[in-house]
Amino acid sequence: MKQMPIKFKEIFHTDLVKVSLLNGISTLIRMTTGLVSTKVIASIVGPTGIALLGQLNNFVTIILNLANGGITTGITKYIAEHSNDKERSQQYISTAFRITFIFSMVIAVSMIIGANYFSNLILKTSEYKIVFRIFGATIFLYALHTLLLAILNGYKEYRKYVRINIYTSIIGLVFSVVLAVNFGIKGALISVVSYQSIVFLITLVMVHSSNWFSREIIRGTLNRKMVTQLLEFSLMASTSAIIIPLSQLLVRSHIASTLSVNQAGIWEGINRISGMYLQVVVGSLSVYYLPRLAGMKNNHEIRREVFSVYKLVIPLLVVTGLVIYMCRDIIISLVFTDAFTPMRDLFLYQLTGDLLKMCGWVLGFIMIARAMTRTFIIMELVNYGSFILLSYALVPRFGLV
Repeated sequence: MKQMPIKFKEIFHTDLVKVSLLNGISTLIRMTTGLVSTKVIASIVGPTGIALLGQLNNFVTIILNLANGGITTGITKYIAEHSNDKERSQQYISTAFRITFIFSMVIAVSMIIGANYFSNLILKTSEYKIVFRIFGATIFLYALHTLLLAILNGYKEYRKYVRINIYTSIIGLVFSVVLAVNFGIKGALISVVSYQSIVFLITLVMVHSSNWFSREIIRGTLNRKMVTQLLEFSLMASTSAIIIPLSQLLVRSHIASTLSVNQAGIWEGINRISGMYLQVVVGSLSVYYLPRLAGMKNNHEIRREVFSVYKLVIPLLVVTGLVIYMCRDIIISLVFTDAFTPMRDLFLYQLTGDLLKMCGWVLGFIMIARAMTRTFIIMELVNYGSFILLSYALVPRFGLV
């Protein structure tokens, strides 16, 4: 009997639980701001506007990954591996800054020149080309913000990482609500592509006090070997960062054309609910799990770490899923409007899929940490390729369910 409290105490004091609690504070604030933002925007623009925001969010995710050269996960891995070697880690950071600058400049010019084309391609109208021009003009700051977060993650500066995410959530809420209230759907779209660029200024102030931050990381030379390492590693990160939002974008477009834009908004709504509560798990795994796996060398350590994560993650997801399912009507009323009531029929399938997806992600992080590029890419293509194909086959037959 005496062993049980001791064992519980040991589990409670593990790094994963500490990081999860710290990240949980950030996630709670992000969820709260997300709830308020979604409620306000849903009330103003309805399911059709939510569908458009979903399309733009997916597009922004893809483009931001391209603007970073797909190196953010790679830089976290290599910084975690070489955090005790100041000179080597500084070389990685300098190289990452140069890759980000080159890629983001190319993307910025393309976005500004092709604003009309991208507006028609993603939002099916040229009315919102100003959104893409603003995105192009600010994407470099957007990309630098993401890079600095990846570096903080690699150095395990969790407190700063969490604080920046909190500021990001609050500023995102202010931007989305103010712009949506004053400018409707166009304002809401502009907030999606602009608020993280403002957060970059706060991020810069906070990392300025870090030991690794200095002018030398900007002035340093480009290390060709490190460029090759980061870009090879980016194949895995880019695969996920591109294929996940791309698959959602394609499926949402298919739902809109096969059923209606309103139905696409309902589907986007259930995805937003998943995104809100899964932030705790995904955030903790990204902040704690990946850097830890990157530092492990033998399979026994990795296997033990995976099982310890499963013991925490699976019960948490099962309990959370049951609570969400039982409270689905309250959640719809709280987060959205009566127009989203048909969403209640999607919860069982969505929550079951969320559990299976997170179990897969725990193993997927091993492939990233061990640079199992070919296996990881094949699995992602099979996974999301089947999602797209099954959606195209089943939506016309069974509808949104």
